[in-house]
Amino acid sequence: MSAQVRAGDDTQRQVWEAAVRLFAAQGFHGTGIRELAEAARLSSATLYHYMGTKEDLLFSIMKASLDRLITAAERVSAKATQPQAVIARLVHVHVLTHALHRDETTVVDNEIGVLGPERRDTMVQIRDRYEDFWRDAIADGCRRGVFSVPDERFARMAVLEMCSGVAKWYSPSGEMDLDSIGAAHARLALQLLGVSAKRAASTPLPDATEIHGLIEEIWQIRLPSMRARTPRD
Repeated sequence: MSAQVRAGDDTQRQVWEAAVRLFAAQGFHGTGIRELAEAARLSSATLYHYMGTKEDLLFSIMKASLDRLITAAERVSAKATQPQAVIARLVHVHVLTHALHRDETTVVDNEIGVLGPERRDTMVQIRDRYEDFWRDAIADGCRRGVFSVPDERFARMAVLEMCSGVAKWYSPSGEMDLDSIGAAHARLALQLLGVSAKRAASTPLPDATEIHGLIEEIWQIRLPSMRARTPRD
């Protein structure tokens, strides 16, 4: 790779990181181009070169985030045959990535409505592709009699909302390590889907080392020493 290409990649990363921070903190419409350029330590002209329009940048951030989740969901689902194991693996990845990338999560969850109609429809379709892994696992579990819920759609929404919520309170300086939080969410998700507490407690959980390796590979990061703060009453 040439030095010029590496420099371009680094600049693109600067732009994305600045945009994610600002969009998460003050929203898409609340972030100006000049402010974004200053945060990325670039001129406005250079910023436009790397991002296109502000909506182009938002769309690329959202799509990349969901594409990574889809890749991870494909990988973890393929390695499990039982629906409860699939759910446990999906939960673990979802919880860890949402805790570690809270700003990106905030942008994807909160800013989809500001996209133009065509791009919004595209993003909804991509999001639905990710949720299909959860939908299929829950439906499979209900068919097999492993899960029992009055409404599969609401059950899926409730599990996803619970798992995404970790982004609102997780802190690496807290008392409970993140893998334990992932495991606790997995067991809670199973119980929400109708599995007894005793059976949920005995369900094998995914290997943390495997999940860490998967996340590091797909997100191209090195996971920190993961400690977390539990939510206060």
